[in-house]
Amino acid sequence: MKLTILGSSSAGNCYILHNETEALIIEAGIKFDFVKRELDYNLTKVRACLISHEHGDHASQAASFIDSCIPTYASKGTIDSIDIESSFMHRCEARKQFSVGRFDVLPFATKHDAVEPLGFLINHHETGMILFASDTYYLPFRFPGLSHMLIECNYIESILKARVEAGKLPEVVAERVHQSHMEIETCIDALRANDMSKMRNIILIHISQGNGDPVTMRRRAIEATGKNVVVAEAGLTININKEAF
Repeated sequence: MKLTILGSSSAGNCYILHNETEALIIEAGIKFDFVKRELDYNLTKVRACLISHEHGDHASQAASFIDSCIPTYASKGTIDSIDIESSFMHRCEARKQFSVGRFDVLPFATKHDAVEPLGFLINHHETGMILFASDTYYLPFRFPGLSHMLIECNYIESILKARVEAGKLPEVVAERVHQSHMEIETCIDALRANDMSKMRNIILIHISQGNGDPVTMRRRAIEATGKNVVVAEAGLTININKEAF
């Protein structure tokens, strides 16, 4: 199984878990043409698209996914907010597991300034357990037996504060960041709180271009966990099997 990152920023988010026969898309914030190209136009293997919340960089292209008959899953709050009615639009709920193909998905509540945001715990026999948590100012649960984590690491407080003091960032925007996105130290705390015994990859996602520092964030995560840490970048593909080849 591979993970391909088509976008991981405020400009647009989309991640694809895929092998030769199956694909699961997470987030619909990238034009569907890019998804089709990545999958070599083989949409028959797409089992579903999961959307974490209604903000445009995560859900703006949902209609295009649905128009292409991709089963799309989101919370009731997200569905109501993006206002799409379709037989391909499915409601999911926190702590209620469902399956799409051979992917088992357990949604869980996250902490963001959205109506009903969700993270996802995804299990597949090739990958083991994958945690996806984007746009959340902290991770409210612990998860045993994880093989991979895609976790928000959005900003560094000292950089954010310096930008406010320099007049480069309005205080109201900084306050919104505090209440909706995960700071590096909170991310490190979340990593340390979870079981690392089976962890193969930690992917730091949704890093702010202005308020973050990918090099520092990656170094801090490696120091805290001793695991392989990858910074999410558009166009990156990594092996996400639970065992090495």
